[in-house]
Amino acid sequence: MAIKITKKIKSYSVNKPEDKAAESAPVTVAAGPATAEIIHMHEKVERPEALVGATYKIKSPLVEHAMYVTINDIVLNPGTDHELRRPFEVFINSKNMDHFQWVVAITRIMSAVFRKGGDVTFLVEEMKAVFDPRGGYFKAGGVYMPSIVAEIGSVVEEHLKFIGMIVDPELSDAQRAMIAEKRAAYESRTKKKSSEGDLAVDAGRDSADEAASQSGEGASFPPTATMCHKCSTKALVLMDGCQTCLNCGYSKCG
Repeated sequence: MAIKITKKIKSYSVNKPEDKAAESAPVTVAAGPATAEIIHMHEKVERPEALVGATYKIKSPLVEHAMYVTINDIVLNPGTDHELRRPFEVFINSKNMDHFQWVVAITRIMSAVFRKGGDVTFLVEEMKAVFDPRGGYFKAGGVYMPSIVAEIGSVVEEHLKFIGMIVDPELSDAQRAMIAEKRAAYESRTKKKSSEGDLAVDAGRDSADEAASQSGEGASFPPTATMCHKCSTKALVLMDGCQTCLNCGYSKCG
């Protein structure tokens, strides 16, 4: 059978019978160390028709109207033992339009980070570290918030704890007992002073209680308490010459 050659011949070789046998023989590869299969998750995740989520209210004295933060989650491996909820998107709604631009920007960036996947808990620390140059404020319960962005970060942290992405270390029984003992001793001492007929102290306490009820500060702690630098809660009181936090148990005296 004649074969027409249309290209220029640059080299040639003669095939031998042993060469054909070598080509047909199976090729064996030396077994190397076992390696785990790397699975890369695609960045583009299709949004399901329905998502589960939660809405949180933020009422800051820095703005007139409240903000409502909605975080929707995507459910992975539904109906199995490995079912997980992961944040997928976030929306912030408010009647106040003064902060519309940065609100839209922050929701789009956060949603993009959520959809990227992986460890998104770093957003909490980054947002809680934002300080308002005009000063922060205390929200209900006496917790200090350095800015509105920081409170949004606090809301994200609360939601990530709810779905299990952040594990909140609980206080031990000994720490809880110590805090309860310190709080009972402080309240007992306060009642003793008031029973001795110190009218000046009573008047000051009444005015402080009224201020606390109006501003929302110190709602669950003494109104004379100062802010704890460890838990950012207005629960630090002076007991036996030592500053002690009635919320987390921190003490400057160790």
